[in-house]
Amino acid sequence: MTHPAQPKASHFINGEYVEDTAGTPIPVIYAATGEQIATVYAATPAIVEQALSTAKAAQKEWAKMTGTERGRVLRHAADIMRERNHDLSVLETYDTGKPLQETLVADATSGADALEYFGGLAASLTGEHIPLGEDWVYTKREALGLCVGIGAWNYPTQIACWKGAPALACGNSMVFKPSETTPLCALKVAEILIEAGAPAGVFNVVQGMGEVGGALVTDPRVDKVSLTGSVPTGKKVYAAAAEGMKHVTMELGGKSPLIIFDDADIDNAVGGAINGNFYSSGQVCSNGTRVFVQKGIKEKFLARLAERTGNAILGDPMDEATSFGPMVTENQMNIVLGYIEKGKEEGARLICGGKRADMDGYFIEPTVFADVTDDMTIAREEIFGPVMSVLDFDTEEEVVARANDTEFGLSAGVFTKDFTRAHRVIGNLEAGSCFINSYNDAPVEAPFGGVKASGVGRENSKEAIKHFSQVKSVYVRMGDVEAAF
Repeated sequence: MTHPAQPKASHFINGEYVEDTAGTPIPVIYAATGEQIATVYAATPAIVEQALSTAKAAQKEWAKMTGTERGRVLRHAADIMRERNHDLSVLETYDTGKPLQETLVADATSGADALEYFGGLAASLTGEHIPLGEDWVYTKREALGLCVGIGAWNYPTQIACWKGAPALACGNSMVFKPSETTPLCALKVAEILIEAGAPAGVFNVVQGMGEVGGALVTDPRVDKVSLTGSVPTGKKVYAAAAEGMKHVTMELGGKSPLIIFDDADIDNAVGGAINGNFYSSGQVCSNGTRVFVQKGIKEKFLARLAERTGNAILGDPMDEATSFGPMVTENQMNIVLGYIEKGKEEGARLICGGKRADMDGYFIEPTVFADVTDDMTIAREEIFGPVMSVLDFDTEEEVVARANDTEFGLSAGVFTKDFTRAHRVIGNLEAGSCFINSYNDAPVEAPFGGVKASGVGRENSKEAIKHFSQVKSVYVRMGDVEAAF
């Protein structure tokens, strides 16, 4: 009997499931047990060609529809996604290992928000009229054409929607390649869009590893590439896209600072640190993994943090009581365990956790290190697991300089009751998505993205529209043309 997570086929192209078993088999492993629950096949060159030619052909007709018509499809898809939230959340849990307690409120719901938001914006994408005496210029916002989306493994449903919704709202078509680690959820997004009335070929999903991504990114028919992934992958994809003069959005990694001043509400600050390090078992790119705590409250903060971290419930992710799930793969678990060993070797003080949990699956205990210094490996490199580094600081000036001393710049947060200081500090931090007395909120209405090595471009909000469209300007002369001869 096949597992309920096994999809009808590996790819979704031109409005239907498509299979080609000549591709490399990709096993889908359930992180909570280590068992294989499904198999998909990497796209062969024939599948890649089918997806690109289909998307190219479908785009022209889609762009000719009014924004209102396109928006109606996206909003209908959002409704279907909300109706099926439970089943989509179960699939997300199978795909990623994240606890159902979390996926029920954070994944398909967030994807639906994106479809609804960009569906609502689609009809408003107008140009402007620029008067120049009796002459004038008008502008039009036009689709880029064929977009490629490349997803990461931590939010497979959400990322497909965060990329697909603004692309489609602007009149583009998309070929989306999920991470080979979490290949299941994007297929459902494609299926739902068709059911909601999207023309066949407007949103397609193909599976595969780097090779398939490379074939998509370098194809001359592709106008735009949007990637969520690591900095090394981002640099490669950015270079390949630049070769073809393609538009890009790069949502990459981080080593973000979370600064807690000694006037902060301790419980709120601890809550922010937990959300910024242990949600999704720490597998979030914007995580505030360098927690700078002012010396006056350091021990009080650590005591409360250890106490609350002890309340995490590790267990079967399908049990809604479970609040902390496994790492996505055995490999990712081993990478994180390697970082934990480095933390111990380099002299950080282990407050709690620090090892693999004694249970099936790829579970690591939520881990906190204190007395971490800026030069330790765990304070420099993105770990992408449940490992929090707590650093001490004395003054605002000092902590801002240390917070900015990193190649990354995705997020930053500040906890303080002094609002003047809160805005001043955030104003001085080199990061794109910031938080005051909060951490890791990502509503679709707000732009999301980083500076420095953390990427280029923005996802979500009206900003995303700019990254999936281009402006045409038209000069209209009302009188005669003067010429030199």
